[in-house]
Amino acid sequence: MTKPQSITERYPASVVVPLLDALALLGGAVLAHVWRFGHVDLHDRYWLASVMMILLVTLCNTATGAYERWRITRLSSLLARQLMVWLAVAVMFTFILYVTHAADRYSRLWMGGTLLFSFSLAAAGRIAIQLMLRQARRMGRSARSVFLVGPVSNILKAGYGMRGAPEEGYCIAGIQRLKEGVSEEGLINLARRVAGSGAQEVWICVPLEMGAAVRAIFQALRNHTVEVRFIPEFRDMQLLNHRTSEVAGQFAFDLSVTPMKGLAHFLKRLEDIVLGTMISILVLPVCLLIAVSIKLSSPGPVLFKQYRTGVNGKVFKVYKFRSMVVHEEPSGEVTQACRSDSRFTPIGAFLRRTSLDELPQFYNVLQGRMSIVGPRPHALAHNEYYKDLVESYMRRHKVKPGITGWAQVHGFRGETDTIEKMEGRVEHDLWYIDNWSLWLDLRIIFWTIFKGFINKNAY
Repeated sequence: MTKPQSITERYPASVVVPLLDALALLGGAVLAHVWRFGHVDLHDRYWLASVMMILLVTLCNTATGAYERWRITRLSSLLARQLMVWLAVAVMFTFILYVTHAADRYSRLWMGGTLLFSFSLAAAGRIAIQLMLRQARRMGRSARSVFLVGPVSNILKAGYGMRGAPEEGYCIAGIQRLKEGVSEEGLINLARRVAGSGAQEVWICVPLEMGAAVRAIFQALRNHTVEVRFIPEFRDMQLLNHRTSEVAGQFAFDLSVTPMKGLAHFLKRLEDIVLGTMISILVLPVCLLIAVSIKLSSPGPVLFKQYRTGVNGKVFKVYKFRSMVVHEEPSGEVTQACRSDSRFTPIGAFLRRTSLDELPQFYNVLQGRMSIVGPRPHALAHNEYYKDLVESYMRRHKVKPGITGWAQVHGFRGETDTIEKMEGRVEHDLWYIDNWSLWLDLRIIFWTIFKGFINKNAY
């Protein structure tokens, strides 16, 4: 018997959400008209403008794939996509009015209000839909049945993944254990079992060394209408911002790539310029006071300059307020500061404990060599020492180093006198790179203000 369609199959997001956006824009247009003119009787040109916005929103969402893959997309990502689309529509609609010389026929307050109200309504609709779907899936409704194929360990991992994410709505329809490969008889039996299970998807969960079995299984299921997914097992490989892509006409698994490309790179740089400029102006009096204090308390320069490794392994000169007396380090060595270090100047320990010695690095940020948030840059000698001791250590240089970071707000600051401490710092740095978002940066900056500057491990 054919399994009845679930509500998400009868009414997919690609149909429901465009309708939601259209209603939100119409509702936003009416609300904005009441706000601006005090009544709901919209002139024909305002209705025309509303329809044009609906078309632009639908076109942008479709072009960016924002109406697809709702089951496995986080709510924060959905709202971020929506924000980008609404901003793009605002720019395009304004440009259209400008080139058609129709800008003076529309109220700017109405236009802004329409976009603001419609965005709020559409966002509320997305939140409501996602919350209802997640609750329904947790209750076992709207679930997609999956047939798992692979070694026992891989099948168990996939099963635990389903159990850990019930809001995604997957359930097991059957399993086929594999040991080393598949025989002709086994493939025929697999196709028969998949057909009898009523599964909607087949997940081929095998390690890379069993890749030859994937083609055989895929061929065995060629006469079935189930969706087939290949879930490879990358044993002992720490992946970074992994995804699939197409390069030179070839399908590729990106195992270790930077997330700072395209729009993400622009947003990250804009964040650094805007916040970096504001903070630099605010801390300027403090910097002047610190500079005078350093000059009066010990002989030597105000600033300490040292070469560090930046994005993609490029070396740059980092600036800090000098917190130690002038001294010579052995060639190729950098001695880490420790608690009650005899090399500290009279105010050096205070500067390091409060992280005030890092303030000149906002100049590095404005230069474009550092970011406000990112993995902390280590001395060159430390990189040479740890790169062979800590797995994926050098992958932390896939993004610009930062003044503060995910590791710092979680207590990984100060002296790394054990491999375990450095492993913890690198683990947090790689998690940040793999999960970067503008919202995450703002959270880290906020946490730094309250618990990142002063820390028991900072010295």
